[in-house]
Amino acid sequence: QVRLVESGGDLVQPGGSLRLSCAASGFRFSSYWMTWYRPAPGKERELVATITSGGSSINYADSVKGRFTISRDNAKDTVDLHMNSLRAEEKTKYCCNASWRKGEYWGQGTQVTVSS
Repeated sequence: QVRLVESGGDLVQPGGSLRLSCAASGFRFSSYWMTWYRPAPGKERELVATITSGGSSINYADSVKGRFTISRDNAKDTVDLHMNSLRAEEKTKYCCNASWRKGEYWGQGTQVTVSS
C-alpha cells in the first residue's frame, strides 16, 4: 500500500522556523521526484520546492528561495522541508507529492499556522 505521511506542522510565530517531514512507503521512493506543494490564491496549488530522485537538482518557488530548504534521505524514504523566516501568509496545509513517469502519489498534508 502506497503511503505518504506528512508531519511537523505546528503553530509558529512570524519569523519562526519549522521542519516538515514526509515519510513514504509502498513504492520505490528513490525513483521518484519529491515535491512540497501548498494552496495558492488563484490556482489550485503552488510548487514550494522539488528535488529530483537522486537529489542532484532542486528548485524552489521564488517566494521561498533563501528561506526554505528541501532535502531527502533515500535510505529512510523521507523528504524534509526546512522552513525559516515564516510569514503569516504562509499559513496553510503543506502536501507532499511523489512523481515519476509511472504516476504520482499524494499525502494528506500537514497544517502550518503562522500567527503571533
